[in-house]
Amino acid sequence: MLIQTLLGEGDLRTKLIYAGMYLIAIVLSLSAHEWAHAFVAHLNGDNTARNMGRMTLNPLAHIDPAGLLMLLIVGFGWAKPVPVNSRNYRNYRLGEATVSLAGIFMNLLLAFVSAGLTVLFSVLAINRGELPNQYLQLFLDIMGIMNCALAIFNLLPLYPLDGSHIFDLILGKLIGPQAVMWLHRNGRFLLYGFLILSVVLSRVSSFSLVGTAASWLYSVFWNLFASFVG
Repeated sequence: MLIQTLLGEGDLRTKLIYAGMYLIAIVLSLSAHEWAHAFVAHLNGDNTARNMGRMTLNPLAHIDPAGLLMLLIVGFGWAKPVPVNSRNYRNYRLGEATVSLAGIFMNLLLAFVSAGLTVLFSVLAINRGELPNQYLQLFLDIMGIMNCALAIFNLLPLYPLDGSHIFDLILGKLIGPQAVMWLHRNGRFLLYGFLILSVVLSRVSSFSLVGTAASWLYSVFWNLFASFVG
């Protein structure tokens, strides 16, 4: 997504500003996502991530080169999974569920806050008889849509995404241990296949498997705040 924007037509200064905002949003969103996993694991009794220096907002501790590349190309990707030891959880199922959902919840929270701030700053500017700051609005929109995309993407039941752990908890016993092992063993191949399909669809049409859903979800948040302020 970012690479296509930089290579496309338009004013160079505008594209560089957009690129800077996009990269800042990536750093903030991925760092917050992984910190949430580590923090909730700590709350559940597992300090593996904390002891390995992963309970931090420092992006250098979390960036995965392949996941970052996918974010730059298609607009959604992943960071390095936070290491956890589920045997340390005081309650295994509760720990597994809350730790898996923590990053997704953080992304949804950031998107929700971004939508609220977008509406708030617009209303304040209009009440002063001014136009909203276009760069601030753009950054908040990038943050909101990106975090919606990260939340939706991580809900996919493909290993090593967060959704795969939720899938195991809910349907693991139903499909059996061999099927679960196969999904874990081949999860990255299935994930790359999904990404390739997403790129192809976005090239031949305006539809994006995750991007379209993310834009819709962010518009729901935005409209919720807009209706609240009238």
